Order: sequence, then C-alpha cells, then structure tokens
Amino acid sequence: MAAVAAADMGRVQLALNVSDLDEAVGFYSKLFGTDPAKRRPGYANFAVADPPLKLVLFENPAEAGTLNHLGVEVGTADEVVTATRRLAAEGLQTEVEDGVTCCHALQDKVWVTGADTRWEVYTVLADAPASEATSTGGCCATTASAEPTGVCCAPSATIAEGNDDATHTISV
Repeated sequence: MAAVAAADMGRVQLALNVSDLDEAVGFYSKLFGTDPAKRRPGYANFAVADPPLKLVLFENPAEAGTLNHLGVEVGTADEVVTATRRLAAEGLQTEVEDGVTCCHALQDKVWVTGADTRWEVYTVLADAPASEATSTGGCCATTASAEPTGVCCAPSATIAEGNDDATHTISV
C-alpha cells in the first residue's frame, strides 16, 4: 500500500475534558512541542503536525480526565458530504449539521454514533468571532446518553438513513 501524505487526508480529533485549562495547555504544549492554534475562555485547540492530530481541550472540571468526543477533521465541505454518503451507505445513522457554530468555528459536520462512542467528521469553514462564544462546558460536550450538552451542538440536526441527499440545514 502506498503511503499517503498527511496533507492528502484528514487528521484525527481527540477532544478531552480538563479541570484546569492553563495547566492542560502547558502540558500539551510541552508534550507535542507546539502552542495552541486557538485559545478562548474554557477552550483551546492544537493543530499537531506530528503525529497529525487536532487536540481539543474543554475546561470541564466535573468531567475532567474523560473523553469529550472523537472526530476526523477534513479539508472541505465536499469531504463531509462524501463521508455522510459513505456512512449512510454502510447503514449507519447520521446527524448532519451544516453551517453550525461549534468549538468557536463555523463548521459543516456529520455525527455518527456506535460502538459506545460518538464521532464527528467535520470541516472548519471560518473562525467564529470571540463574541459568539458558547458554553464553556464544551461546545460539543456529550453525556453518557450521547446527547450534546453544549448550546451550539444542540440535537436539532436532520437524521439521514441511507439517503443520497446529504445536504441538510439546521437552525442553531
């Protein structure tokens, strides 16, 4: 199998709940040898080059040390649509969110739940102004029931099961 350059594929996103954002930023900056790509109250993310990783930190003391959610960051909205179609063709239930402000960014995304976890495939369309900040508990924070707890990822997305129309709009 031929090797694929990191720029030609998405990168895995790991979102963690932390008790102290400043401490966590300090630790992960040293661990990965890079500063955060974005920092807002209660939130930070790192675009780690090696290994290709999007590390997202939510200051959420009540859930500190736990996984918030997993994802795959892709380069374009077309890649989100392609992922949505592929997942639906596999018989997986998808939740599509187009043009949603989440994690301090305007995003198109699709959620899929299974194997005791929830994943998102998403692309960042634009940075959201700091004035559009949302819940500091984590924009895409999830509970054990896999229901989003943050205001920007409210469960109002259209559910698509095996349909070819992968473009849906929700209001947030």
